[in-house]
Amino acid sequence: MTNAVLDTRFRSALARLAKCNRLNTCTREADPDLEIASIMKALDGGPALLFPHVRGHECAVVGNLLSSQENCEGAFGADFRSIRAFVERAIDNPVPPRIVASAPVQEVVLRKFDIRQILPALRHAPADGGRFITAGILIVRDPETGVYNASYHRLQLHGPDRLGIKLDFGRHLRLAYERARARGVNLPVAVVLGADLALHFTAATMGSQMPEGADELAVAGGLAGAALPVIKAVSQDLLVPAEAEFMLEGEILTTEEAQEGPFGEFVGFMAAAAPAPVLKISAVTHRRNPIYPAINGYGRETIMLRKYVLEASLLKVLRSAIPIVIDAEMTAGGLHRFHAIVQVRKQMTQHEGLQRNAIMASFGALKDLDYVVVVDDDIDIRNPLDVEYALATRMEASKDLIIVPGARGHEYVRAGNNGIRAKLGIDATVPFDEQERFKRVVFAPVESPSNQVTSDPATVNDALERLDVNLG
Repeated sequence: MTNAVLDTRFRSALARLAKCNRLNTCTREADPDLEIASIMKALDGGPALLFPHVRGHECAVVGNLLSSQENCEGAFGADFRSIRAFVERAIDNPVPPRIVASAPVQEVVLRKFDIRQILPALRHAPADGGRFITAGILIVRDPETGVYNASYHRLQLHGPDRLGIKLDFGRHLRLAYERARARGVNLPVAVVLGADLALHFTAATMGSQMPEGADELAVAGGLAGAALPVIKAVSQDLLVPAEAEFMLEGEILTTEEAQEGPFGEFVGFMAAAAPAPVLKISAVTHRRNPIYPAINGYGRETIMLRKYVLEASLLKVLRSAIPIVIDAEMTAGGLHRFHAIVQVRKQMTQHEGLQRNAIMASFGALKDLDYVVVVDDDIDIRNPLDVEYALATRMEASKDLIIVPGARGHEYVRAGNNGIRAKLGIDATVPFDEQERFKRVVFAPVESPSNQVTSDPATVNDALERLDVNLG
């Protein structure tokens, strides 16, 4: 699979989802003002949702596209381990983009427009400050290094050609913006909507997982196993992905700010309104009959986009440093970001203690991790009941809790103090020398047990009647 070439185009992914019954369609007109986002939230984690009829707009909306493991696997046509392997190969095996002469995303070119009328951008929650573009991937070429960066940033609609853009500190786009401002120039950018899935996952890679010098258009090609087709933008000096639904070309103004927010963030809280840079749009291009993708800020797709990226990054560090590490799971309850379960296999006395090294290495690998549980290889790390069994029977609180006080985490977690928070590691493994004493009961194997039972009412009732059970 590591040499596989993938068809990760947006529309190919939609077709695969439909084929495996992971795409549901809304049967009536839906309102982009609060209603669509509420339907998406109510059905979060289920099949992707297509809204063909959107009030006040001609184009369709698709939501919850990658909001679950089943959707990700359906969209890629591969299981989650393969997806994670594709992510792993991406950074180490970049494939430079391929320039093409024509592109689906430039079938329609608009230089006079009102973005508010073109895009069915959603107002997600009643407390939101307005309508937001949430699935936009921003493409920028760093003014100092010339390296292309791709990243997600929310965008608030302010006017016919103006968007407010949330630029967090520590992100590569923020650094490119600061460099442009220091030079006294605006920063050319393009906002891609409905991009290749390889770019979706590449754009979700952050910080230490994606070095500043990595060309993320090439990294997306590495993930797909083939060059990403790109084309010259119509109004900016940029190469942009050819396969997309919408492209918003423009500049981030380095001398102008506007109030952005509030907006419901992935941690479940409202991010406060604050001054933010302004993106002035110079051109809009799109496919004929385009599809607009929407992501709920406080929804599962926001966190699923980073799950496999973070797991791949974590395992890359752990496997190189801790030989007993087998696998890792970024859990749903931890928003696929703050909690991890690490699986290890101890095969000799000298392996004892390495499970605790794995805890410390995990915190070093992913800044936002606050809680790491290490378990043995007989524990199913994707089954919360099995993990809790390990905690219940193999963890002794007086000696198996490892607390790292005053460490750096994510500033959005309000339990901390502006990102400073204690981190907790739990050693729920069995000491190597006591493995025999902790062995679980093993039952005799049975061939196809599920095929030997039935819930058919007639069969069940017949068996009970034979046993003189009164069925009322």
